[in-house]
Amino acid sequence: MTLTQLQKTIERHFAAGHAAIADPAAMTAFLSLRTAIESGELRSASPDPASPTGWRVNAWVKQGILLGFRLGVLHDFPAGELSFPGLSFVDKDTYPIRHFTPADGVRLVPGGSSIRAGAYVARGVVCMPPMYINAGAYVDEGAMVDSHALVGSCAQIGKRVHLSAAAQIGGVLEPVNAGPVIIEDDVLVGGNSGVYEGTIVRKGAVLAAGTILTRGTPVFDLVNGQILRATAELPLIIPENAVVVPGSRAVAKGKGHQLSQDWGLSIYAPVIVKYRDDKTSLSTALEDLLR
Repeated sequence: MTLTQLQKTIERHFAAGHAAIADPAAMTAFLSLRTAIESGELRSASPDPASPTGWRVNAWVKQGILLGFRLGVLHDFPAGELSFPGLSFVDKDTYPIRHFTPADGVRLVPGGSSIRAGAYVARGVVCMPPMYINAGAYVDEGAMVDSHALVGSCAQIGKRVHLSAAAQIGGVLEPVNAGPVIIEDDVLVGGNSGVYEGTIVRKGAVLAAGTILTRGTPVFDLVNGQILRATAELPLIIPENAVVVPGSRAVAKGKGHQLSQDWGLSIYAPVIVKYRDDKTSLSTALEDLLR
């Protein structure tokens, strides 16, 4: 089946709603989609220079992922099944834990990590325990997913990205046309950071520890003297090589303005303090020693 045929088949079964559950062809189509995602042939969002964001959402792929949840039934995965001794869980049988071999080139360190079926993990990726990669996610070559980090459903992680300890990359399945969180190549996401709601972080950017980015978060670019915001058409986009740190700003309007002065309060605000240079890159190059 070609990808064009697979797309039409997935779209048809998704539109059929619960009637697809009784159709064996729907399961066949989903399993083909899941295999294509795991091989990297398909992804929920793809680079597209013609798009205003540089990315195109493949809504039909997300429909196929949702179809898998619709078709699946709860299954008891006992300890030892799929070579995971000591780990037992109950989940949809369409989304078991992925099993890797040395030939896959993925370094999955023991200690409680899980990668769900339907996620793509490229060669050279390092997974430090405990971490989790959800269905539909795409993690490219040489990335590191550190301890307690999450890669949410359909999130796109570029080459040589470091998701530091406890970094949270939000996922999105619905609505199917919603853009996922995208972390482009060579980005460093600091510990306890969170990137949510379709935010795009351009290549080479650095998010300092504790940085939180959402669709409603304004980002203050001190270098260029501007405020970056999401719009009705575009998500929040962090520029290439930007170095973002957690900051704060005073309440400027309303009753809160006086109270913030009286109480010494301020509101969280991420701030671009510089753009990445050789010195910044040198400070992150030590990660290579751990690979």
